[in-house]
Amino acid sequence: QVQLVESGGGSVEAGGSLRLSCAASRYTVGRDCMGWFRQAPGKEREGVASISGGGGSTYYANDVKGRFTISQDNARNTMYLQMDSLKPEDTAMYYCAARQWSYYCAGLNPRDFTYWGQGTQVTVSS
Repeated sequence: QVQLVESGGGSVEAGGSLRLSCAASRYTVGRDCMGWFRQAPGKEREGVASISGGGGSTYYANDVKGRFTISQDNARNTMYLQMDSLKPEDTAMYYCAARQWSYYCAGLNPRDFTYWGQGTQVTVSS
């Protein structure tokens, strides 16, 4: 079965950086759209960034644009989220997700993503 395993979360001060990784098993990174989502306590899960199959197209939510960078390494079968200039409001559980049979992303609706990781916690202190 497909497995997505996130890592790289932690606690940082505002202005700091973290790089999240999403290692895939039984799923080929770069074949279909993948994305990062986050969920803070008491809030709905929201899309953060997505990357199309092949990595040629990326999309970012407005509040992370210019600070976060999504990428993928096909040789390592891993997707990444580089997070810079972190703010306390970025505190959340971060999840990676992958679509099935969809090269392009066409948005960041969680319901469009078939496979999910278990999440990694990011905490940003002021």
